[in-house]
Amino acid sequence: MDTYLTTVVSNEQIADKIFRIELQGDIVKEMNTPGQFVNIKVSNSYEFLLRRPISICEINKEKNTFVMVYRADGAGTKKISQLKKGEEVDVLGPLGKGYDVYTLKEGQTALLVGGGIGVPPLYELAKQFKNEGIKTIHILGFNNEKDVFYEDKFSELGTTYVATADGTYGEKGFVTDVIKKYDIAYDKYFSCGPFAMLKALTTMDEEKIGYISLEERMACGVGACYACVCEKQDGSISRVCYDGPVYESTEIAL
Repeated sequence: MDTYLTTVVSNEQIADKIFRIELQGDIVKEMNTPGQFVNIKVSNSYEFLLRRPISICEINKEKNTFVMVYRADGAGTKKISQLKKGEEVDVLGPLGKGYDVYTLKEGQTALLVGGGIGVPPLYELAKQFKNEGIKTIHILGFNNEKDVFYEDKFSELGTTYVATADGTYGEKGFVTDVIKKYDIAYDKYFSCGPFAMLKALTTMDEEKIGYISLEERMACGVGACYACVCEKQDGSISRVCYDGPVYESTEIAL
């Protein structure tokens, strides 16, 4: 884990407050596991001392680039959204423990469930599953139509459902409603999103093995500051940025 200078290839808005940035640099050579994240240095000013953690959405070894999809709703991420093509970005990573693609075998089915800004890391996971001959079904949950993104990209990889809480697009309701409505069959599930969504998913079918990625506020990103801890089922404390963010669903006390 090191810091790298990367170059902005593109940075564009794709939904309400949602941006897609593509960076090029040698850090891509270290990226292999879906579900990891990087810590972005916002600027050299004292205004932004802490880096911003953003999950890795796509890895492109051929172009030596990677993509992040992020929500620009704070001062730091709004500053990142203003980066232009050709500008340099200081990146620390890749960080954290991601998803294990090899937990399933060829011919099996993975259910990928994302909520809001928890959707992006599941895209690289879906691509890698496809390369291993594993079928993927995707359920993407958003608050409303203006928040929806990446539906077309997921649809190219497998059956994709979109749910919105207010019913303005796709299925009305939550991701768990879609699973029940269509009686979706799968071998294991892989999820990232809000705490309430993860809790509902893990309690819906406790017999199924699942893997969840936690969204926590992080500071150092390397497990030193204990700002992003969560409680495990055995009562111990886990550092999400270092021990996670991906856990088996039975590990965490949701």
